Amino acid sequence: MTSSTFQSIAPRPAPVRTRGLLAWCRLNLFNGWATTLGTVLVGAVLLATLPRLFQWAIIDAVWVADYTVCHASSGACWGVVREKFRFILFGRYPFDEHWRALICTVMLLALIVVSCIRACWKAWLIPLWVVVLAAYLTLMRGGVFGLTPVGTDLWSGLPLTLLLATVSMGLAFPIALMIALGRRSGMPAIRSLCTVYVELIRGVPLISVLFMASYMAPLLMPQGFSLDVLIRVLAGITLFAAAYMAEVIRGGLQAMPKGQTEAAATLGLSYWQTQRLIVLPQALAMVVPGIMNNFISTFKDTSLVAIVSLYELTGAMGMAMNADADWRPFRIEGYLFIAVIYFGFCFSMSRYSNWIEKQVNKSKLR
Repeated sequence: MTSSTFQSIAPRPAPVRTRGLLAWCRLNLFNGWATTLGTVLVGAVLLATLPRLFQWAIIDAVWVADYTVCHASSGACWGVVREKFRFILFGRYPFDEHWRALICTVMLLALIVVSCIRACWKAWLIPLWVVVLAAYLTLMRGGVFGLTPVGTDLWSGLPLTLLLATVSMGLAFPIALMIALGRRSGMPAIRSLCTVYVELIRGVPLISVLFMASYMAPLLMPQGFSLDVLIRVLAGITLFAAAYMAEVIRGGLQAMPKGQTEAAATLGLSYWQTQRLIVLPQALAMVVPGIMNNFISTFKDTSLVAIVSLYELTGAMGMAMNADADWRPFRIEGYLFIAVIYFGFCFSMSRYSNWIEKQVNKSKLR
């Protein structure tokens, strides 16, 4: 009978934390020598610039709306925002009627927030959009109920930005859906027509489309017939956004396994039943980031309408600065102010996109 000697097992290394701030820093900032080097370089640049930026933006900044004090200071002049706040937000819209523009902005923002809440995705949401947009146009244009008439050429600032972005996005999505389905159609005429549309629109910049919509389209209309410039610009932005969005949706359609449609055919489903019940729900879920990216791009591209004399948020800010020589040197602070507004909207859309992705991916976690 042999005797055995007890030998202890070497201790295993302690488990590494996978949650918390230190774990996040280890994974994202110091994960290998290349990542660590990049973190150190970026940190050095931030340490060199942030103190001076903080000094300029906060410590030496002027907060009072007095341009003489701003000229004598070496810091940022945030007083320009206080002085030009209403002109930046509402632009050329009549000063005494700014309350109408404010109500329209609040209504549209509230409707957008309600539309993003899942519990509100009901049949009454579409009629609500029609009612709110009708109220928006009535209140902004005036001429009824004792309101002073205001032409669309005076609509400016944030209300115009929201109108252009929301309406063009809402109209572009169904158009893009039909174009994407048309590009995968078995009918050569429809497929060719959709392909020509996408390639033609994507082959020119948005500025060219806006010029065509604003200056060339009236020349092609019958004599005596004219569309409002706002409608023409909305149509141009919508068609431009639809072309890009159609390719995003087509990517989702191409990613669908062919067995899905074959299984639907064996069940006797028609083409439109297959698309509505099986293909589109899965394809759209796969391209949520791309669709939201297109929405964000469209929202920012509304700043280009200034070239056709429609002054949205960016154009209104530039006009407010150029009209007053005393405040003109502080346009950087004005641009930073509207940059914060754009960032707030774009970041909110990005976060909402992440929430949508989590919702549509819940079925994959089962």
